[in-house]
Amino acid sequence: MLLAVLAWALLRTVAFASALDGALAVRSAYVNFDHGVIELNARVAYPLNPTILKALQNGVTLSFDVETRIEEVRHYWFNDTVIDVTLRRQLAYHVVTRRYVVRDAQSGAERSFASVDKALHYMEHVHDWPVLVESQLHGGRYVISVRAGVRRGTLPASLRALLFWTDDWQRESPWYSWSLPV
Repeated sequence: MLLAVLAWALLRTVAFASALDGALAVRSAYVNFDHGVIELNARVAYPLNPTILKALQNGVTLSFDVETRIEEVRHYWFNDTVIDVTLRRQLAYHVVTRRYVVRDAQSGAERSFASVDKALHYMEHVHDWPVLVESQLHGGRYVISVRAGVRRGTLPASLRALLFWTDDWQRESPWYSWSLPV
């Protein structure tokens, strides 16, 4: 019996490791300057496959991140990081309502969707996210970089007991960078 449980847990771990296969990239990004605030707008492609759907329906929460970094370019030294912020949203499936819920990890605000496609479409678009106040920039040349990430969030208690040792269900896109027009 114990051998069967361990084999099942190993198979589940392998399934989780390959669950994030598929598109994960920042497709486009730009900034707006609104009354001295730099706001990020981005379009991200997140992976979606049957393994992810099954994991959500089994109670696994997924975290979808958009990380933004602004660096001052220096010629004879390493670049200086001005700011490094992350927009983190969590996706979960509620069995009772049969709805997918997106929760903003910072504010706690929630939005409910009838399908996972609609929930992902919402998370793939970042609109007017304030990342920096323009007064934090002191002349010079700056580079802004954006990357997306997805990782497993919380597990239901039944899976947490079996998969406590694994934390390899995480993936990040390459950085999408451009010069910040200051």
